[in-house]
Amino acid sequence: MICGQQWALVITWNKPPKRKNILNKKTLIAIVGAALLLTGACKATVSTNSNTNTNKPAATPTATPASSPASSPAATPATSTDAGAAQDFTLVNATGVEIDKLFVSPHDANEWGEDILGQDTLADGQKVAIKFHPKATAAEWDLRIEDSKGNSIEWKNLNLLTISKVTLHYADGKGTAETE
Repeated sequence: MICGQQWALVITWNKPPKRKNILNKKTLIAIVGAALLLTGACKATVSTNSNTNTNKPAATPTATPASSPASSPAATPATSTDAGAAQDFTLVNATGVEIDKLFVSPHDANEWGEDILGQDTLADGQKVAIKFHPKATAAEWDLRIEDSKGNSIEWKNLNLLTISKVTLHYADGKGTAETE
């Protein structure tokens, strides 16, 4: 496929008389060169995101700010548009520092993928709702946070099928998580 269209280049080579042979070789070289240039030009127009993890499953979670208890009713009924994956959970930052980056990845993945906070941060005392694609199937997930200086803490093997809330703590140089 070239630039989203399917092309076929068929080249047949019949041995012509000697005089035309030189012209046909030049023509063949020109055609092949043009095809390579066209292919190269199409590839140059494809945009890539350097933060995208190509090994990552399509079920990458997203973060949306969770409403604070003071600003919302105690119980809001879920509607069919609110339905998410079984792995959805609320993350509470009780670390004492602002979380600059947040990564959530299946436990068996080799890479973290992209920062799901994007350009946002999560201040101490704030919470965020982590929503998964409805087709997410992994139960065990790892979580990684980083501060603005690049210091990081990781939590492994969180069974998000049984967890609805994760509260992160940091004390005496050690990160802990309280799950509900």
